Amino acid sequence: MPGYFEDIEIGQVVSLGQFALDEETLSAFADAFAPGWDPVNGAPDALVYAVWSRLDHQAFGEWPQTKRLAVDALRWARNPPAGERLRGRMTVMGKDQVGSTKGIVIAQHDLLDGAGRLVFSCLTRSLFACRPAAGRDNEDD
Repeated sequence: MPGYFEDIEIGQVVSLGQFALDEETLSAFADAFAPGWDPVNGAPDALVYAVWSRLDHQAFGEWPQTKRLAVDALRWARNPPAGERLRGRMTVMGKDQVGSTKGIVIAQHDLLDGAGRLVFSCLTRSLFACRPAAGRDNEDD
């Protein structure tokens, strides 16, 4: 998992965890949020996004990420069926220091099925805190 902004490396790949897509979750989501969607067609796009969002949120809760600035270039590749184990990963594509206390990290996020096939991907831009320096105040440059 990423550390402070200085610890993050371009090309670094980080696991976002896994989610077991069961039939009950798929059916309940389709009934509530995708009326008319037949679960036999797999998970609707909105559920795929919700799974990624959950994995991402659980992972970044432990990181010094202070703000998500953007989620762009969303792409859905498949609608996984019930019984699929989905796993998330984040690949750091770029980073840019902003002042002395934070930096922007650009990352690609992928949601993969059990066979390693792409289900969903997106790009994110996030603010990460820099490592606190002794004697430095919390104001930006």
